[in-house]
This record gives sequence, structure tokens and C-alpha cells, in this order.
Amino acid sequence: MAEHPVEADTRRPPAADTARRARTPWLVVVAACAGQFLVVLDVSVVNVALPSIRADLRMDGPGLQWVVNTYTLTFAGFMLLGGRAGDLFGRKRVFLTGLGLFTAASLAGGLAQEPWQLLAARAVQGVGAAVLAPSTLSLLTTSVPEGPARHRAIGTWTAVGAGGGAAGGFVGGVLTDALSWRWVLLVNVPIGALVLTAVAFGLVRDRAGGDGRGLDVPGAVLVTGGLGTVAYGIVQTEAAGWDERAALVPLLGGLALLAAFVAVEARAAAPLMPLRLFRLPSVAGANTAMFVCGAATFSSWYFMSLYMQNVLGFTPLQAGLGFLPHSLSIVVGSMLAPRLMPWAGARNTALTGVALGASGFLWYGLVMAADGGYASTVLGPGMTAMFGVGLLATPLAALATTGAPHRDAGVVSALVNTSRTMGGSLGLAVLSTVAASRVTGDTPEGLAPGYALAFRTGSVILLCCGLLILLALPRVPGEGRRRAAVR
Repeated sequence: MAEHPVEADTRRPPAADTARRARTPWLVVVAACAGQFLVVLDVSVVNVALPSIRADLRMDGPGLQWVVNTYTLTFAGFMLLGGRAGDLFGRKRVFLTGLGLFTAASLAGGLAQEPWQLLAARAVQGVGAAVLAPSTLSLLTTSVPEGPARHRAIGTWTAVGAGGGAAGGFVGGVLTDALSWRWVLLVNVPIGALVLTAVAFGLVRDRAGGDGRGLDVPGAVLVTGGLGTVAYGIVQTEAAGWDERAALVPLLGGLALLAAFVAVEARAAAPLMPLRLFRLPSVAGANTAMFVCGAATFSSWYFMSLYMQNVLGFTPLQAGLGFLPHSLSIVVGSMLAPRLMPWAGARNTALTGVALGASGFLWYGLVMAADGGYASTVLGPGMTAMFGVGLLATPLAALATTGAPHRDAGVVSALVNTSRTMGGSLGLAVLSTVAASRVTGDTPEGLAPGYALAFRTGSVILLCCGLLILLALPRVPGEGRRRAAVR
């Protein structure tokens, strides 16, 4: 979409606008990278702070997972909506709106005095992130000219995003140990305010556009509410059982909301999730596999953090440092996957990642005990599992776009992230309930068996993901390279 200034001087010729943009590409890159870093960082930064949050706000074990899940559920549920909003209302405006909402919610969460206040702030934070995240890349690609400059900008954006996810545990540990858990949220405030000011005064606003179709707000609300309600029902089974009203009502209610979501998507003029795409076997199979993979792997950081602090007695800083080898393993796996795919094929590369991930999770489940140690219990299985996870994500993303029309490339790519994040949210609810069924107290001896069972269950889920890849995805060596050549 072409960019048009709509500031006070609307008579300024396009050449002047282009010149102004050319003078500030560095500002666009910095703003886009800062926004992406904050969004990705906040998925993982709270994990190390969870024990401190629980002690300070007197949260119970089942409620603690919602500090993570309220963010990821609203983030995933509104992400596609955020991308569409940028096309309709202008990328700069949507970027500022998303970052402003994210920054204000971070301040509210950091100042929370009650659990519900923190959870409400995290939910709003997720909505802000969902609005902000798609705009970071679109603002960058529409502001930096095509060619080497744009390639460098996108490479920087990608690296910063990966760094945000990898640095989350370490940053959370440093802030919690040196200051308090509140600073894992409050740190977003000065950074967000600085970027808001720079973008508001430094970038030209683009004109609202679109094709006459509106936003699918009902779809976003229904899918987020449905998954959240199902997750709540699963958590309730821990105390009430599967056949009690306290669990059945939210479970059935959540399924009804998800059914309503499918009905809305089938009739919407601009659906959040175009159902016609799922007629393509590769899109349907890869997104389902990504959902299942997310259900198994997303919660691993949550349980590793709790194990290191509650069982091994690590400080938040020590736990954050303990995550660094795992983060490095994901980066190495992610970098190696594109090199393996041309000769092994995306499908076989994904299966290799599944095998390594399941092996690492099973290794965790067998050795995780109250008398364990970092080197013997955390390091080996964690690096194995995370290397597999890094190896798995790229080929699944490539397979998810196989055969999709060019006009749907953006939607299909966004579906991959949505599937993985939603699967992770639901998986965290399931595995937290599984872990709680084996926990017998707050001592290391009482907690370790629950964490171990969660990892053993995660290994089974990953094996199911592997079976799904075997049965539902094409055996086409090197399709990633050929698709790139065709495009």
C-alpha cells in the first residue's frame, strides 16, 4: 500500500515525503525493533519472576499460570486483527495505539496490589502486543526502500525478535534479583515512552486505506474467549473433577464460543481466519502440528523456572543464567534448520526436531527429582529439547505456506504464530493441571514429581505431533528452496 502524508501540510508533494522518509530510516528500524523486542520479551520474561509474584501477591499454584496465559491468549487471539487494523487505519497510528496500550498496561501490572489487577493488566498487555506486533514489520517494510537496506533492516528485526525471546529468562532474573518482580513489567514503561515519543514526532503518518471490508472484532473476541474459557475449565478439573459443574460449565461454554467463532468466520466479509485456507492439506496439517507442538513446548520454560527455584533453590538471577544454554540451543537449531531443509526436506527436518524435543522432555521426566542438580537434571535435557524445538519451527512454518495463494501469504504466515501461541496457552493449562495432580506439598520432594510428570506428558504430546507430521504433511524434499525460486 502506498504511503501518503496526512499531516497538517497535506499539499506537500510525494517527493518531499520520500525525502523525509529517506532521512530517517534508522528511526524506523529502531522503533520497529524496539517494539518487536518488547512484545517477544514479555512472553518469557515473567517466568523467572513467578515464584516472587506468588509470594508477594499470595497467588495459588493454579492461578499462577494465568500470569503467563492471560498475555498469550489475548496476544494470539487479537494478532490477526492487529495486522488488519494497520491496513485500514494506517501503520503509524496503529503502532502508536498498540505501544501506548502495551506501555500503560505494563505500568498497571507493575503497580498491581491484587492478583486480579495483575491478570487484568496482562490481558490488556496482550491486546496491545497483538496490535503492535504486526505493525513493527509492516512499518519497517513500507518505510525502508527495497534492496540491500531493507534486507539488512529485516535481518536486524528478526535477530532482535529472536534475542527478545532468548533473553527473557536472563532479563527477568536480573530485574527480579536486583530490584523486584515488578520491574519485569515496569521496565517496559520508560522504553515504551521513549519509542512513542520518537515515532509520534519523527515519522510521517500514512493514510488510512483498505478495501472496504471492516475488522472481524467478533471473531477475535470469540476465539480468545473460547480458548480462555476452555483453559479455565481444564484448570478447574484439578479441584472439581471432569464431571463436576465447576469444570463442565466452562468447558462446554468455551466449546460453544469456539463453535460460534467458526460460524462467524464462515460468514465474515474479512474473516480473522479464512476457513477456505484449511482446504489445503499442507496449511491444515502444518497449523495443527504447530498447535500441538506449542501445547507441548511452550510450558517448558514455565516448569523449568519453577523447578530451578522451588526445588533446586536457585535465585531468580541464577535461574535466568541457567536458561542461557537453552536459549542458545534454540538459536542454533533455528539457524541450522534452513540449511538442512534443501537436502533433507522440510518434513524430515521437522521430524528430527520432534524426535530430539521428545527425547529431551522424556529425559527431563526421568531425572527430575528433589535431589537433582543443574548439570545432571537441567542442562543436558534442556539443551537437547530446545535444539529440537529450534529445528522444528522453521520447517513447519514453511510447510504451512505450501500451496497457499500469494494474496493470502500474510494471513497464512500470521496463522502459524497464532496456532503456536494458542496451542501453548491451552497446553500450559493442561500440563499445569497434570503437574498439580502429582504435587503433594510445597517442599522440593512434593513439587518435583509434578514437574517431572508434566515433562513426560509433554514428550507424549510431541510424539503425537510427529505422528501428525508423518500422516498429514507432504514428503517433498527441498520444497522450501523450490518455493522460494518460484516466487
